[in-house]
Order: sequence, then structure tokens, then C-alpha cells
Amino acid sequence: NRAMLCAPGATVAKQAYVSRATKFVTTCAGEAQSMARLLLSLEPSISKYKDRQFPGTQEEFEERLRTSTTVYVGNLSFYTTEEQIHEVFSRCGELKRIVMGLDSVRKVPCGFCFVVYYTRDDTEDCVKYLNGTVLDERPIRVDFDWGYVDGRQFGRGKSGGQVRDEFRVDYDVGRGGYGHWLQQEVQQAQSGVELQETTTMVDAPDAKRTKT
Repeated sequence: NRAMLCAPGATVAKQAYVSRATKFVTTCAGEAQSMARLLLSLEPSISKYKDRQFPGTQEEFEERLRTSTTVYVGNLSFYTTEEQIHEVFSRCGELKRIVMGLDSVRKVPCGFCFVVYYTRDDTEDCVKYLNGTVLDERPIRVDFDWGYVDGRQFGRGKSGGQVRDEFRVDYDVGRGGYGHWLQQEVQQAQSGVELQETTTMVDAPDAKRTKT
């Protein structure tokens, strides 16, 4: 992927993509910050995140967070295993279940998971002590979750992974390199350059014969 970004045409594609992605991310970030400020003002100890797919009201969502024994774990490396998660999170209490987040297309880990405890006390200890812990050389995010239901294990991005990895413009070796759309545009630019070079090589002998 790094080599592709050095190819002719790739830099232009990247610059154009970054410009569009920045506008999109800025808009989304503004909405997310507004929601985070609202949640913090309502209940600073609950969560900074609101799951838009939660089927109930805001009040029901907050109540579920106050009583849930499930935590959401984010910013994981794609290579972090369930065994590693168990080793770290079992230090806060007995685990009932671990559900690894999967790319909905390729069915491989995509950087998040759900951890379910038996008691609320262990859940609160987990958020208190493990949020920000470094696992596989990256700080992980641990937050109260409203509860795992079947289907939530899959990424919600259009390419199958998490939405955050759709539009990333930074290179993250633990999460597959560059963001999905940037990689796609760079590949298209690289294909265009290769096609142009092939066409030039094919046309060159004809041009030489014409000149002769």
C-alpha cells in the first residue's frame, strides 16, 4: 500500500480523497461531539457514545447502561485474539461471554468486541481500570454497553468493517493500513497508470515503423 501511494497519479488521488474525506469527517465529528456533550450533561459516569441502532428511547438507553453487565471494547488491532481479550478482562471478574467483532463480508476480526460479565460490580471495575489500557501496542477503549444481541458483532461500514475504517487517511498497521476508500482510490489511480504505461509500450513499435 505504501508503494502504491508513491506511484504517479496516486498522490493526486490521495489529495483529492483527503479533501473530500475531511469535509465528511468534520460534519460527522460535529454531530458526534454534540451527542457526547448531551450524554455527559445527562450522566457523566455512563457513556460518551450513543448507539443509533438501540431500539428504545434515550431514557431506556441510559437505564440499560446503568444496569448492563456488558462492555464495548474498541480500537483493537485486527490481530488481537479472543484469548488475549480473555486474559486481560478476566482480571476484573469472571467472564460470561466474549463476542469478537467481525467484518460482515469477510468474517474476520475488524477491531472491536463485546465482553459480558456476571455482575455489575465487575463490569464497573472493568471500565474503571481497563479503559485506556495498552493492548497489542495500542490504547483500547472500554465503555459500558446496553447489551449484546445477535447481529451486533458485524461491522456497519459499507465495505464490511467498522465505519471509522471507511474514511481513515492515516496508515494504521494494526487496522489494515489505510482506510478502505483511500486504498480503493489509490488502486484505481495505480491501475490507470499501469494501463497508460502498457498502451505506450504497445504503441511504441508502430510509431518506430512509421518513422522508418
